[in-house]
Amino acid sequence: MSTTQAAAPAEQAEPKALTKRRGFAKLRLHLSNIYRLVIKELRSFRSDPIMLLLVAYSFTIAIHAAATGASTEATNLSVGIVDEDHSSLSRGIADGLTPPTFRHVIQLTPTEIDAAMNAQRVLFVIEIPTSFESDILAGRQPTVEIDIDATAAAQAFNGMTYIQNVVTSYVTDFITRREGLTAAPAKIVTKVKFNPNLKSSWFTSVMQIISNLTMITVMLTGAALIREREQGTVEHLLVMPVVPVEIMLSKILANGIVIVASTALSLVFVVKWWLQVPITGSILLFLAGSCFYVFSVAALGIALGTIASTMAQFGLLSIPVLLVMMLLSGSTTPLESMPVWLKYIMLVISPTPHFVIFSQDVVYRGADASIVWPEILATAAIGSVFFAIALYRFRRVIFSG
Repeated sequence: MSTTQAAAPAEQAEPKALTKRRGFAKLRLHLSNIYRLVIKELRSFRSDPIMLLLVAYSFTIAIHAAATGASTEATNLSVGIVDEDHSSLSRGIADGLTPPTFRHVIQLTPTEIDAAMNAQRVLFVIEIPTSFESDILAGRQPTVEIDIDATAAAQAFNGMTYIQNVVTSYVTDFITRREGLTAAPAKIVTKVKFNPNLKSSWFTSVMQIISNLTMITVMLTGAALIREREQGTVEHLLVMPVVPVEIMLSKILANGIVIVASTALSLVFVVKWWLQVPITGSILLFLAGSCFYVFSVAALGIALGTIASTMAQFGLLSIPVLLVMMLLSGSTTPLESMPVWLKYIMLVISPTPHFVIFSQDVVYRGADASIVWPEILATAAIGSVFFAIALYRFRRVIFSG
């Protein structure tokens, strides 16, 4: 009787152990299939010189060109001055227009103003009237005229502001010294954190990495699927002992490895070394967050690849999607400047605003994981939704087509 009772638990334990071994064997099979498919995708990418060149260009020259060529600062501005006063104050104002904001001041006569501006020798002309210094000392308010070539609107506005500040500063200092006046009762001291010199290249370079990362990830994953459909190699996958999840994960992993590696090299060698942008936070944390973002965007690229049937359709479909994601991400314009309803819609349907916030916190402010984890979680959640939609479309279009 006791022998029979002791055998029963042993018989129950044996199926559990067998089930566990089968589960591990099945997991190893899935991982093995994903590994082999990843190698296939990497070899396919390596054999495509156009894609290799595109990735290399997007994370090197394109980053540097966008950061330095699209600068919003007014620099190296050409200025002419018509000094009809020839006083110490007027000469001080001319001496205050110094590089790198301004070129060396060109002395002009009133009759030379139009010709100089039409020939684009100068963008600004400062006209200082006769008796300017004496009028200032007498308490009168003389007029300094600034002529502006506003065909370059951004430079015109910024340069006008700089010139006004220079003139106001020199006039105030001159009156204070000559009249023995005390300083202003309150002095405004401005301290700029994270970017003391307000250099736009510090901001533009990292934001351009995010934009290129988004664009290249969508293009690589979607194009990989479209290429197999156009070349007929997708039929080979259908007869292999693989499941849709393995195929999707292999495409995401293979392209993700390329993109994250390119991002790391671009951040270190282009942004930090070439552009001399200081990276305050952890590069490893930034790359860890990039993995979650690449997963989200790659899933979106596969979903778009299941909707389009040709490469041309995929390109036309990707353009508006990418434009909306990048323009409303906070990388070009602040999220606070958007309508409230649009801001919350983008935070719900797009991972890009979350990744932009994450990147700014880590790269510029030196935030750690305890601060940025909500953005990583939101990116992963949106990516999971994209992945589920892409998997549903993939099964329906590819495996049931």
